[in-house]
This record gives sequence, structure tokens and C-alpha cells, in this order.
Amino acid sequence: MKLLFYYLLYPGFVFASVIGLLSVWIDRKVSARIQWRYGPPWFQGFADIGKLLYKEVIIPKEASRSGFMLAPLFGLASVTLGVTILGVSSINLSASFIGDIIVVYYLFTIPAIALVYTGSTSGNPLSSVGVSREIKLLLSYDLPMVILIVMVATKVQGFSIQSITQFQRINGPIILHWYGVIGFIISIFCIQAKLGRVPFDLAEAETELGSGILMEFSGAVLAAYELSQAIMLFGLPFFIIILFWGGVSGGIGILWAILKYLLIMVLLILLKNTNPRLRIDQAMKYFWGWMTGGAILAGILAYFGV
Repeated sequence: MKLLFYYLLYPGFVFASVIGLLSVWIDRKVSARIQWRYGPPWFQGFADIGKLLYKEVIIPKEASRSGFMLAPLFGLASVTLGVTILGVSSINLSASFIGDIIVVYYLFTIPAIALVYTGSTSGNPLSSVGVSREIKLLLSYDLPMVILIVMVATKVQGFSIQSITQFQRINGPIILHWYGVIGFIISIFCIQAKLGRVPFDLAEAETELGSGILMEFSGAVLAAYELSQAIMLFGLPFFIIILFWGGVSGGIGILWAILKYLLIMVLLILLKNTNPRLRIDQAMKYFWGWMTGGAILAGILAYFGV
């Protein structure tokens, strides 16, 4: 019963969905003001999900009906589980387990895999182009991010949220060191790509592919995808806060964590509104070149304690 409460209410599905959709509103509102527009009301994200759930799901003739419907739901369940593990382990460090930081990261990867599966079964040629781009982008940003996770785990001598949080409570946040600063900056770019936001919105590319990989999505299938993205917009900055910025503690620490989250949101919004979309070859060279090189440099600096 307690596990069901965690998964469904706090810090699970309901809590993460509400915070995620409010974060989407902040993103859209600030982006609109930057572009001298008014922007949507605070409840727009909730209204969009409700509208999509009401609409009919149109399944392409070539697609497997069960796979087309279930894959996005599987992705939604995985990100909910990832956020739940992050939240429970932050609230109660004794609930953390060895390797949970790796488990959470790859739970956040499952929506991309589900998206690839659903898009590839649609039979639409533009969706196929989007699928190809999504796979290449996934392989690109995963490399530097995994290097950073291994760097932090090696530094704290443990692959668990408990080890990472306790190390930073004793020795101070990792971001106070040069290797932490470099790792934090690289992780911002990686989660921007993981969320499929500009300049890494290659799989959708509305001006080129007309929504690309999402072209055949409709109704509840599209709602599940949009809700997964909203939950990840909450979960991934939370993940970075735990990894580099001391995690979350009780009392005034919760307020401090909110401020950290808002700062990361500001960085993601600025990145989105100040850069043009990259080509897929540019994105791959960027992550396999500069980002991977920076992650390796951060690892070397961590080894020497700089």
C-alpha cells in the first residue's frame, strides 16, 4: 500500500504530472514573453492533455495496434517509476539501493525507445526519418552523460543516490569544483537533447518533417507522450540537482532545491530560445566531440580533485 502511494501520489505520477505540466507552462510562458507574446494560461497544459484523451486515436494501417497503443504507455510508466525512485530515495536515503542512479537514468531513456518503436511502425516516410534521427541523437548524448555519471559515482565511491547525497553533505556540492561545473554544463545540454528541445528537436523538426516521428500520433497516444515529456522536464533537472548540486534535504533545503530547479529551467529556456536547430550530423559531432571531450576532462579533473 505504501509503495502504491509513492508511485501514484507523492512523489509519483500525480505529483510529477502536476509539477511537470506547470513546468511546461513556465517554459511556454517565458518563451512567449521573450518573443513579445502573451503566452498561455497556467492550466493550458492540463487542458491539452484532457483534450487529447477525449479525441480518437487513429492507428495507421501498417502499425501493430497493441504495440502502437502500449509503447507510449510503457514510456510513461517508466518515467513515473524513475521520478518515484528519485523522490523516495531523496526523502529517505535508507530506501536507496546500489545502482539506483543508473536505473533512474535508463528509465528516463525508455520513452525515447518507445517513441522509436511507435514511430517506426507507422509506415510514414517522414516518421521514419524522425526515427533515424532520434536513434542517432540517443546514441550521441548518452555517451557524455554516462561518463559523467560514472565520474560522480567513482568520486563518491558508490553508484547510489544515498552515496552521492551523503558525500555532498559532508564535502559540499560537487558543482563547487571545476570538474563539477564542467559536468553540470554538459549535463544541461544532454538533458536538453534528451527532452528533444531546440536546438536538438531533430526528430520532430516541424518546419522540415511536419512533426516527423510524431506525425501519426493522436489522441491518448499523443497525450501519453506529452505527459512523459512533462514528467521528464521535472525529473531530469531533479536528477542533475542530486548528481551535482547536493540533492534535496528537509526544511529550508526544499526551498533551496526549488530555486535550483528554477535556475536549471531558466538555462533550458534560454538554450531553447537563443539557438537554431542543428542538423543531425552537427549534433552527433557536438556530443561525440566537444561534450564527450569535456566529460573526459571533467573525469581527469575529478581524479586529481580539482
